[in-house]
Amino acid sequence: MSEQSTQPALVSAAMGIILHAGDARNYAKQAREAMREMNFTEAHALLETAKKEIAEAHRAQTEIIQNEARGIRYEYSMLFNHAQDTLMTINSEIELTADLILTFEVVMRKLTEKEG
Repeated sequence: MSEQSTQPALVSAAMGIILHAGDARNYAKQAREAMREMNFTEAHALLETAKKEIAEAHRAQTEIIQNEARGIRYEYSMLFNHAQDTLMTINSEIELTADLILTFEVVMRKLTEKEG
C-alpha cells in the first residue's frame, strides 16, 4: 500500500482520537465538578464514561500502530502527532481526576468520622 493511499486512514484515525479524547476531557471535567459538589457517585460515573471515551481514542491509535507493525507505512502527519499528544495529555488528566476523587472521598470520610 502506498503512503498516499494510507493518508485518508491516518487522518480519519487522528480525527477519531481527537474527538473521543475531547469527549473524555469533557467528562473528566464534569467529574471534577461533581466531586467539588461532594457528589461522588456522579463523579465516579462521569469518570467511567471518560475512561470509555479515552479507550476508544486509544483503540484508534493502536490500529495505526498495528498497521505499521504489519508493514503499512504512513507519511508523517502533524495532525496524527497532535492527536497522539492530545490522547496522552487527556489520559493524564483522567488519571489525576481519579486520584482527586479518591483523595476528596478520604478527606470527607475523615472529616465525617471526626465530627461524628
